[in-house]
Amino acid sequence: MSKLVAEQTLETDQVLCLIHGDLTEARVDAIVNAANAQLVHGGGVAGSIVRKGGEEIQTESDAWVREHGPVAHNRPAITGAGSLPCRYVIHAVGPVWGEGDEDAKLRAAVIGAHAVANERGLASLALPAISTGIFGFPKERGARVILDGIVDFFQQHPESSLREVCVTLIDEPSVKVFADEFARRWPESTR
Repeated sequence: MSKLVAEQTLETDQVLCLIHGDLTEARVDAIVNAANAQLVHGGGVAGSIVRKGGEEIQTESDAWVREHGPVAHNRPAITGAGSLPCRYVIHAVGPVWGEGDEDAKLRAAVIGAHAVANERGLASLALPAISTGIFGFPKERGARVILDGIVDFFQQHPESSLREVCVTLIDEPSVKVFADEFARRWPESTR
């Protein structure tokens, strides 16, 4: 069961929220997968998405890579969502901690996911804490960079079709880190 932890209406009138829940159950237009460049969805968030959404997500991902090559940080891939309650999965590639220029790569992945959603005319998006799991990006730093990327996208694109973005996290430690970052930025946002 999902729980709203924090919510903030931005100056651009879009809503940013923090949800403690399962990303694969998010009832939004698209969810963001924390992917690798080859779109091999074996473990972590990616593995869960394919297990719950069906093998067609992996099949479409394989076809995407065959046609376009490896996914870049700044240009996510998009596939159908199989049997998930959303319409699409946007596959964003965050950096592996230690590869260099991690903040810029994570920011590019977040902004890229929003750009793909906007190009499709989508109104709602849910995303995980990209790169902060098995890719080793420190959670506190990741929370700052991810929220910066979301806010920056909306400041640059106030006319975006996206009206609601939910950072959706299943594990309590990540929820706490993001809740702390929400409270630091927007003290009135936390529930």
